[in-house]
Formats: sequence, C-alpha cells, structure tokens
Amino acid sequence: MNSSKPSLSSYNSDRRYYIKTAGLGVMAMTFPLPLIPDFLRNVPMGIVVHSYAARWHSDTPSENYPGFENALSLIEHCKEIGAGGVQTLVNGWSSDFAKKVRDAREKTGLYMEGSISLPKSKDEIAKFEAEVLAAKEAGATVLRTACLSGRRYVTFKTLGDYEAFRTKAIESIELAEPIVRKHNMKLAVENHKDWTAKELEAIIKKLGSEWVGVTLDFGNNLSFMENPMEVIETLAPYAFSTHVKDMGVKNYPEGFLLSEVPLGEGIVDLKSAVELCKKYNPEINFSLEMITRDPLEIPVMKDSYWATFDHLSGLDVYRMERLMEENQFKGELPHVTGLSKEEQLAYEEKNVLACLEYSRILLG
Repeated sequence: MNSSKPSLSSYNSDRRYYIKTAGLGVMAMTFPLPLIPDFLRNVPMGIVVHSYAARWHSDTPSENYPGFENALSLIEHCKEIGAGGVQTLVNGWSSDFAKKVRDAREKTGLYMEGSISLPKSKDEIAKFEAEVLAAKEAGATVLRTACLSGRRYVTFKTLGDYEAFRTKAIESIELAEPIVRKHNMKLAVENHKDWTAKELEAIIKKLGSEWVGVTLDFGNNLSFMENPMEVIETLAPYAFSTHVKDMGVKNYPEGFLLSEVPLGEGIVDLKSAVELCKKYNPEINFSLEMITRDPLEIPVMKDSYWATFDHLSGLDVYRMERLMEENQFKGELPHVTGLSKEEQLAYEEKNVLACLEYSRILLG
C-alpha cells in the first residue's frame, strides 16, 4: 500500500541538523522542490498543541527545548520552524491575553484554531461562551472539541456505560450549538477514539447545524479497526479542521500496537486524505498532530475490547487484519520509555520537523 510513498528514513543526519539550526524556510531554498510530494505543496500545515505534549508547560530546564508557557511561545516557535499555523488550547483566557494572542498571530501571519471543552451542563454555558469569545478575539474561526478524554475501549466496560456517555455527549454538543451559532464560530467535533465514523456522521447530520462539523483525525479510528481511508471518506464532507497524522502498526500478543509516526512512513493514504478534505472544504487548514509517545496497545483479542462495539462484520475485521498484516511497521515504533527528559524533548522536535519537512510549507 505504501510502496510509492516518499520516506524520510534515507535523509542523512547532516540534513536533520540543518533543519534544526537554519529553519525550514532556508532549507526549502537549498534543496530541490522535486523531493516534495505534489499533493502537499502549498498546503499550510500547522501544528496541533498536542504535537508538543512533552514541551507544553514543561518544567525541564533545557537550553535547546525550553518549555512552552502558553500559546504565545507556541506561536513564536511554530513561526520559527516554518509552520503555517497553530491549533491551541483556549482555557481561562482573559480578554487581554486573547488580544496578545491576536497580535502575535497577526505579526507572524499564522492561522489559529482553538481547542475548547464542551459545556457538560447549563451551568457551564457561561464559561463556554467566554472561551468562545476569547478565541474569536484572538482570531480563531474554528474551535476543535472532543467528547471523551480517554479511549472508548478502555473507559467503558459495558454497552450501558457507553450509551450513558453518548447521551450526555450529545447533550453537550446541543448546549454548545446555540453559542457558536450566536457568535459565528465553527465548532468541530473530533473523532477522538470515542465515535466510530458512522456514529459521528449521524450525530452531525441529526443536529443539522452549519456551525457544527468535524475535526477529522486521519488516524484515531484505526484503534476501532476502521480503515483510515473509509473514515476519511465518511467524515471529510463535514470537516472544518484536521489532525494530520500517519500511523504505524505492529502485532503484539493481545492485538496490535498503534503509534503516530513521521508522515509518509505509516499506513494512512495521505494523498487521498488531503485531496478529499480540500474537495469538500477548499479553505480547510491542515494541522499536524504528531504525538511522540509509547505505542498504544489495542487489545482486539480480548473480549472486553468489543463490549461497546457492534459496527464491524466478520468480513470487515478480516479486511482490516489483512491490511495491517501487509503494512506492519518496519523497525521499532516510536517510544519514549527509557529516554531522559531532554532526549524526549529532542525526539519530539525531530518528529515534528520530519513531518514539516515532508509537507514542506513556504510562508510568504
């Protein structure tokens, strides 16, 4: 499946160092453009804050990788490495801070998308609205959100537990819709290891609001044994924003291991994914979510994994098993266990830069 996908594994260490020290903009003028996949040219790849899970609010003393205190330092760094924008957390922002973010965004020319929590009850609507207004003041037009912080196959032990969550989650989206509609802000619900593609599609269609759509994560639903391309085909018509990622898979005794890997090295058909998103929403931003961490264990051989699922036929499972067997990640999946804090920070930055190199964005 991936034989034609460009890989970064053959690039030498000197080039990696050049990217780190000189920046992507200078590098792009140094190395020939034919190295860049045509389908990613001119796509303004930004950075999702979770790509810097280790560095965000890090208190590790590091000269090379100082922690990002807030959105301002994240924006500054993303500009330095040649990214096109940021998708960052909006939580407790004052109006003054939102204005500082707006000024930083305008100065750098980056796009900005917010990441926001849904109101769980009517008592939380005021807080939600305040954060919507702060994000709007900062210049965001899209707000990404998620209904579940964990993973469905871990969090819920019974179908009843999941159904209770589903009811409350939909209520939260319904509470949020009038607020984003009032302020002309788009709310984008991520497929965040909570909804199957068809479930999320049904929720968005039933709500029927032009202000509520999807943050399309290219890889999350592999953990549900869903073909990434089928997920993208289902959700792209509703996508307001994206989490661009590539995924590596490897077998382990109780199922398979799943990791974000540098773009071009995994199982996701990035070319088709980007083209589909642009087809349905030509103005969509492409935001990188390259999370550097230990592989996730997807225990599909355990009965408990299937407690809340009924979305796959035996043929679906067979096809996915065959797809993953044919695309086992070559080499070791990314991991951080055993690395020092400094090494984790360096590894995280290396992976982000590798993905940006693959996408190659030139800002004006």
